[in-house]
Amino acid sequence: MYVYDQYDQKIIDERVAQFRDQTARFLDGKISETEFLPLRLQNGLYLQRQAPMLRIAVPYGLLNSKQLRKLADITRRYDKGYAHISTRQNIQLNWPALTDVPDILAELATVQMHAIQTSGNCVRNTTTDQFAGVACDELEDPRPYCEIIRQWSTLHPEFAFLPRKFKIAVCGSTEDRAAIHHHDIGLELLANAQGEIGLRVLVGGGLGRTPAIGSVVCDWLEKEHMLTYLEAILRVYNKHGRRDNKFKARIKILVRAMGVEAFREAVEKEWATLKNGPTTLTEDELIRARSFFDAPDYAVLDRAESTTELQAACDRDAIFGNWVKRNTQDHRVPGYRIVTVSLKSTGYAPGDVTAEQLELIAELSDLYSFGEIRSTHEQNMVLGDVPISQLYALWQHLQGAGLATPNIGYLTDIICCPGGDYCSLANAKSLPVAEAIQARFDDLDYIYDLGPLELNISGCMNACGHHHIGHIGILGVDKKGQEYYQVCLGGSQSKDASIGKILGPSFKQEDMPDVIDTILSTYVTLRQEEESFLDTYRRVGNEPFKERVYAPTH
Repeated sequence: MYVYDQYDQKIIDERVAQFRDQTARFLDGKISETEFLPLRLQNGLYLQRQAPMLRIAVPYGLLNSKQLRKLADITRRYDKGYAHISTRQNIQLNWPALTDVPDILAELATVQMHAIQTSGNCVRNTTTDQFAGVACDELEDPRPYCEIIRQWSTLHPEFAFLPRKFKIAVCGSTEDRAAIHHHDIGLELLANAQGEIGLRVLVGGGLGRTPAIGSVVCDWLEKEHMLTYLEAILRVYNKHGRRDNKFKARIKILVRAMGVEAFREAVEKEWATLKNGPTTLTEDELIRARSFFDAPDYAVLDRAESTTELQAACDRDAIFGNWVKRNTQDHRVPGYRIVTVSLKSTGYAPGDVTAEQLELIAELSDLYSFGEIRSTHEQNMVLGDVPISQLYALWQHLQGAGLATPNIGYLTDIICCPGGDYCSLANAKSLPVAEAIQARFDDLDYIYDLGPLELNISGCMNACGHHHIGHIGILGVDKKGQEYYQVCLGGSQSKDASIGKILGPSFKQEDMPDVIDTILSTYVTLRQEEESFLDTYRRVGNEPFKERVYAPTH
C-alpha cells in the first residue's frame, strides 16, 4: 500500500494545525458558523442529528494493521467504542465532540491517515474492487490507478469547489465489484486484441434524487492519457455544471441536459488542449505507482494439495465448511483464499465494528494476511491473503467475535446507511428496518435457497444506502410527518447495471418484514430452475410482485 513521503506527512500535519486553529476560532466566536462550514467540510466533519460525524479517508479501501489499531484506540477514547464502514469504503465516527476533532486528526496523521476530501464539493475517495490484486478474474490491479488519481486530485485547486461532490470508481476485473456504472466517472480496465491494457470511460452515473446509469464517452483510452482525459471531463463539468440548484448540480444532470454526444464533443475539445501535457502518465510513473502494491511474500503451495486439505477440514466441521463456501473466495495464488469478514450479524447495525473487533481484525491480519485489511462498499472487511491451512484457526477467532456470519452476498448482508438515528438529512430510520429484516429471516437454509440477493436501505433520497441498485431497495420517506418506506425492485450494481423500479405506495415500518416476505415468496413461486431473484424479476417484471404485495390481505 502507499506509504507517505516527507512531503505527504508535512501537508497532513500542516492541515491538522490549520484546522485546530480554525476550530478554536469558531468556538471562541471569532468566525461564524457560515464561515466555519466549508472549513469543517474540507476536513470531513458533518454536524449530524445527535453529534458531529467525522468521515475518515480510506483510499480505495486499503488499511494496515497499525492504522486499524489506531482507529480502535480513537473510537474508544473519543467516541462510543465503535466505527462505521461507509459505502465509499471510508470509516465514520458518529459521536466525536467538536473540541476533540483536531486531536483525532492529529492522531490519524501519526499513522498516515486523514479526513481530507471526504466531504465537500470536490473529488471524493476513489473506490475500487475490495479483491483488487488478488482476484482470479482480474486483468490488471486497479489500485495503482486509484492511487494516481488520489495524488492528482487531493487538494487540486481547480477542483476544490466543483458544482457538487464528485465520485470516481475503477474496475480491473471481469466482474464489476466497484459499481462503476453508478459513479460520476467509472473507469474500466480492459484489454484490446493485442493484449494491451487501456481504459473504458463512463460518465454521468449516480444515485440520489435522479438515479442514472453512466454513459460511455470513450470506448478505448490509452492509460497514459488517464489524467488528462479526467481533467478534461472535470473542466467541462466545472464550466457548465449548474450551481444555482444543488439538486441539479451533479454531472449526471449535465450529461442528460447536453446529451452524451454533445458532452463527448465538449470533452474532446477540452482534451485537445491537455493531451500529451504535463499530466500525461509516463511508464516510470506507472511503475512507481505499481511499486506500492507489490505482491507479499507468498509461500509456494500446491493448489491441489491445499484444496484437498481444505475439503477434508470442511467435511470434518460442516459449520466451518459453510462459512468457507459463503465467506471466502478463490485467490489467484495457489494455496490462498480471500476472506470476507462479515459485519452483518443480526442485532447489530450493518457496517458497524467495535473497537475490540477492530483490534482483533488487526491482530488476525498480522497473523494470517500480511498485516493488510480492506474495507468494502458493501460495508464489510476483507483479509485478502489467507493461507488455506490457516483458515480454520482464523474462522475460530472470527466466530468468537461475532464476525463469521456466513451470509456474504445473501439477503441479510444488507447495505444500510445510518439513517434517522444519526443523519440530520434522513427522512426515516434505516437501522431498525435492517434489524427487523435480519431477525425475521434468520433461517440460513431459506436464505441460501433464495440464492444471492442484494437488499439495500437508504434513509433518504441521497441514497447513501444505494437502494436504487439493490435487487430489493428500501427508501425511507416522510409522509405528513410520519416515517414510511418505499420499495423498489430490479436494481443491479454489476456490469448489467439497472435502476430499481418503484413497486407502489409506501409502507409503515412495522409492515416491512411482511412486505419483504411476500416479495420473496412471490419470487420462490415464480422462479424457474437455477434462476436468481434478479433474473426472475427481469423476466416477469413488477406486476406479479405488486399484485401480491398490495393484495387486500396485505
